[in-house]
Amino acid sequence: MNRIHKKLQEEKKLLSIYFTAGYPKLEDTVPIIEKLQENGVDMIEIGLPFSDPLADGPTIQESSTEALKNGMTTKKLFEQLKDIRKTVHIPLIIMGYFNPMMQYGIDAFCAKCAEIGIDGLIIPDLPVDVYEEEYKEQFEKYGLSNVFLITPQTSDERIRFIDSVSNGFIYMVSSASVTGAKNTFGDVQAQYFERIHQLNLKNPQIVGFGISNKDTFEAATKLAKGAIIGSAFIKMLNKKGIEGIPDFVKSI
Repeated sequence: MNRIHKKLQEEKKLLSIYFTAGYPKLEDTVPIIEKLQENGVDMIEIGLPFSDPLADGPTIQESSTEALKNGMTTKKLFEQLKDIRKTVHIPLIIMGYFNPMMQYGIDAFCAKCAEIGIDGLIIPDLPVDVYEEEYKEQFEKYGLSNVFLITPQTSDERIRFIDSVSNGFIYMVSSASVTGAKNTFGDVQAQYFERIHQLNLKNPQIVGFGISNKDTFEAATKLAKGAIIGSAFIKMLNKKGIEGIPDFVKSI
């Protein structure tokens, strides 16, 4: 049982924060993680910047471009995180595209994650079928939970397949668009949250895309286990920097 599983067993709604490694400044990665933990965040998704982020809206794309300009690379991120488990005990997940991981070498990447104390990976462009056939054993050998995304367009049959292959939680994309902060959710989303709830999946769901404030967090977690905030957090970092983290977390 890794840290993700333990966290999911807690009797509370979970707040997960996504940020792009190496943004706003190259060496901000560890201070951001430590400050988020200090302020009661349950889980952190560390974005590995990539030059062509398909699923990301403008805010995260810009932060990714900036982080790459700052000099962020896979190797640099691993160097920054080498002692992270001396100070941080909450689950840490790396979210990134498959290409940089392949360039690093899949086995080497997974081994490094295990050595540092990364608990899971979210790879939006790695199809679940390919994962199951080619990489599942490797990921599990290193104790990594691989998290898959579902959207309102994903069929029940496909969702059940994803649930059977998953070992952690399912990333429930709130709408079929790219990431970005929204102020409210509409009826379509409410119906989708209800539909997924009725499926009684074995893996808990955490909602992402469009969570930006207390209202959207509460709407998203009415039926789901938790929610992920990315764009709204990055916008805040851009304006206020690391000092803005306590107020941001408190506002959710």
